[in-house]
Amino acid sequence: MQIDPTIWPVFWRALVGGAINVLIAAAILVFGMWVAVWASNTMRKLSRQHPRVDDTLAAFFAWIVRYGLMAFVIVAVLNRFGVATTSIVAVLGASALAIGLALQGTLSNVAAGVMLMLFRPYRLGDYVELAGKSGTVVDVNLFTTDLTTLDNVKIVLPNSLCWGAAMINYTAHPRRRIDLDFAVAYDTNLDKAIDVLKEAMRAEKRVLLEPPPVVYVKQLGDYAVLLTARAWAPTRDYLSIRFALIKASKEALDANGIVIPFPTNTNYEVRIAAASETSRLAG
Repeated sequence: MQIDPTIWPVFWRALVGGAINVLIAAAILVFGMWVAVWASNTMRKLSRQHPRVDDTLAAFFAWIVRYGLMAFVIVAVLNRFGVATTSIVAVLGASALAIGLALQGTLSNVAAGVMLMLFRPYRLGDYVELAGKSGTVVDVNLFTTDLTTLDNVKIVLPNSLCWGAAMINYTAHPRRRIDLDFAVAYDTNLDKAIDVLKEAMRAEKRVLLEPPPVVYVKQLGDYAVLLTARAWAPTRDYLSIRFALIKASKEALDANGIVIPFPTNTNYEVRIAAASETSRLAG
């Protein structure tokens, strides 16, 4: 059996063309992977230079850049071999949509985590109230925020709950105001009571002198006059100073003979049966 000699040039051209395609595809793949790694590392370095972006968020951005570029590289390589990439892109898009719908709750947590890391409404070590839960922030990642309560209980909150509700940060500012209410009897000399409370607050060395402590007559209650004492304190010592001021104020009021009243009830007993018996005997 003889082979048609005219087939060899065709075969040779096909072989050379295929080899060239393989080399070009390999070059695209190698160069594309190198670009993806370089762009990923560059994004990580640039993100770390921003004061609002931490390592977790920088790694997330770098991951998106790297695998996004790798997807384009793979599509370019397949297109080089003559594969219809349009249908592949359509399938990938439909798959991404299906995965997104299935994981919409998780993806909402990731989106909220990115926003929390960018805008920083709270940081590690802050005492906050999130979604009705209070505690110290011990971890913030792309999915959850971890809190530790004052009695050392761990609370894990999805980021979507934290970002989608009101957030209260008790330690965002370096100082906080302490408000204390006291009740004194109606026959109390109010000016004296105010001076006693002011002196008790000024005696606490950790209380800030600017703004100075103040005491106001807040309300005339049912059984007492209500006074409000206000003092500013460093946020880090807020609780300990508050407890100390309550104790010192009570001792100062007692030492100056100022009565702190409390509600009392007076019961009257009417003996109707005895009165009826007296009326009968008189008749």
